[in-house]
Amino acid sequence: MVSKLPSIRQIMASLILPDSSFYITATRTGRDPFLELSAKMDVYEYATCGMVQIEVLRGRRDPNVLRRFRDTFAVMIYIASSNAIWERATQLAWALDRKGVVLPATDLVIAACALQVGATVLTLDAHFKQVPGLDVIETLD
Repeated sequence: MVSKLPSIRQIMASLILPDSSFYITATRTGRDPFLELSAKMDVYEYATCGMVQIEVLRGRRDPNVLRRFRDTFAVMIYIASSNAIWERATQLAWALDRKGVVLPATDLVIAACALQVGATVLTLDAHFKQVPGLDVIETLD
């Protein structure tokens, strides 16, 4: 019997880009966001981008916690900013604005990063649900 290999869409569907709201909410409620992510490493791969890192790292007061967060981000798949991502974010902003949906630029850049690589955004921020074609989840369950 020939085993069926997963399609590229199935592989990419397992890529999760946690938004800053995931990290910030977890830490504010005394949970370790990286422990929560690691509990599902057999199912998902995780990505990050510069915008998420800025939003999350700027709030770390303890240098040891900051170092731990940086070290953990460093081993995630990194979605580098490119002209294509900035153009996609700009197009999203323009199209959504025409519909009367004005989203923060930071969220549009994160959404553009996720769309560029086919990642699902893990977020508690309802803004992301308004981005056409973006897969959004609130938990890893």
